[in-house]
Amino acid sequence: MRLLASLAAALALSACGSLVYKIDIQQGNYITEDMASKLKVGMSKAEVRQALGTPLLVDAFHANQWDYYFSNVRNGRPEPVSRLTIVFKDEKVVSIAGKGRAGPPASIAPPDTTPRR
Repeated sequence: MRLLASLAAALALSACGSLVYKIDIQQGNYITEDMASKLKVGMSKAEVRQALGTPLLVDAFHANQWDYYFSNVRNGRPEPVSRLTIVFKDEKVVSIAGKGRAGPPASIAPPDTTPRR
């Protein structure tokens, strides 16, 4: 009888796992394609920081490389990761790798303005 009650309780609790709220986790710099398109070879570090903000990663071993990384986990499901890498030489941009995201994050997207019937 005890075993049957234990199994029933375990089954009931395991079914509750899908009812648990999972917090959205955003990490990094959200760089849009529009923001990334403003980058040009020859820009200074100050100009890049003005256009994109402070980079998430500035590696001590690669001081001339800035990485703008963004990841998002929504409802427990990871979305595609984006990474934009900028390499400097003599304090000027020499290469840009990666791209920005298609548009603003869903949390700040403009509201739907289609008329409702």
